Amino acid sequence: MDTQKALDDLHSCLGQRLSRSKSDLDLHGASESYFPPSPPDAVAYPETTAEVAQIIAICARHRVPVVGWGTGTSLEGQSQAFSGGVVVDFSRMNRILDVAQADMVARVQPGVTREALNEELRATGLFFPVDPGANAALGGMAATRASGTTAVRYGTMRDNVLALEVVTARGEVIRTGTAARKSSAGYDLTGLFVGSEGTLGLITELTLRLYGQPEAISAAVCAFETVADAVETVIDTIQCGVPMARIELMDEASVRAVNAWSRMNLPEKPHLLLEFHGSDSGVREQAESFGAIAADHHGSGFDWATRPEARSALWTMRHNAYYAILASRPGARAIVTDICVPISRLAEAIEETRADLASAGVAGPILGHVGDGNFHAVLLVDADDKAEIARAKAASDRMVERALRLGGTATGEHGIGVGKLGYMEREHGQGWAMMGAIKAALDPDNIMNPGKMVPPRN
Repeated sequence: MDTQKALDDLHSCLGQRLSRSKSDLDLHGASESYFPPSPPDAVAYPETTAEVAQIIAICARHRVPVVGWGTGTSLEGQSQAFSGGVVVDFSRMNRILDVAQADMVARVQPGVTREALNEELRATGLFFPVDPGANAALGGMAATRASGTTAVRYGTMRDNVLALEVVTARGEVIRTGTAARKSSAGYDLTGLFVGSEGTLGLITELTLRLYGQPEAISAAVCAFETVADAVETVIDTIQCGVPMARIELMDEASVRAVNAWSRMNLPEKPHLLLEFHGSDSGVREQAESFGAIAADHHGSGFDWATRPEARSALWTMRHNAYYAILASRPGARAIVTDICVPISRLAEAIEETRADLASAGVAGPILGHVGDGNFHAVLLVDADDKAEIARAKAASDRMVERALRLGGTATGEHGIGVGKLGYMEREHGQGWAMMGAIKAALDPDNIMNPGKMVPPRN
């Protein structure tokens, strides 16, 4: 590896758009989670696919690591350059290239954020539904196979990316998929790159599935005496076929945190936060059906509203819950767990997790996208207390073992990075070695986001 020669060559191509300033390196070495700062050697700001191809070709020639960067919101260290090298920041590749309204498809560059796309789509009557909470870049969302609050109805990035343009580890530009809604033509290369976390190549263009804006939207909250009552309500709602757009859980500790952060006054009980999409009559019927199910499980205070400002306040509160929980223990860092289980095992998984955290003395407010069996315990730790971090990591490990025992997965949406690397063999067995073989075939010099996702190379 000859980093200096690579940087010299990159500077010749990019000029001032190759940054080595301390502020830039520190920004791109930081993490939203508990990982230590890991500044790269340089940050590149390409403006075209051709420049991305040039960057990777130069780095490949000198065997210098390359790490993609959208907005830096990933939680498992995916965008940190733990091996040094060059971070490729896509903030200047932020154009919406085309909106095919009749086909309900959009083509975008990877630096476009989900909020920017939906702002552009407002006049078309269409929207892009995947909502991880943070205003993440769509390229990063595809790379981590993100989902979020609306996955219960609209699916994840896996379901909503139709095609990609990708620059491979050799600096070649390839296209995967088409704007057609289905295809039987060969291997699903789009599916391979969605969720690959930049370990196989960098995404430089996405073709995305869009949806029609619902005629009517209403949001609601409902309190419960116990988490078990709330979860049983979720299970019954899903099994009864009520077409929820969002159905989110917050336990007592999460509610207490968001009350303090967002100046809300929710009762300090477990809550479900909901959203219904459809026609005026359909939304009303959905809300009434849910209300009846909730009442059977001791739900109280069920209140729903259609005013946009009320809905916005509710989901802003939910999206800020992570920061609210962090603020509940000033100075703490978070180990964010992310298990997902079959919906029928959800109550069991949550109750066992709550009991385990209480027994271990680990603070871990629980919230999540329970409509698809995915929930998070935000484990609050003192970053300087090694014993506390060890207890929290042990509790996180037991959560994964529990999820796998119940037929689930270590991560429903945050991905692997380095934070969940140790769980891959347990979940996939020999399949993990196969992932490593794919990585070795497509990136023989191991320059693309090394140390993430696949088995370490000798």
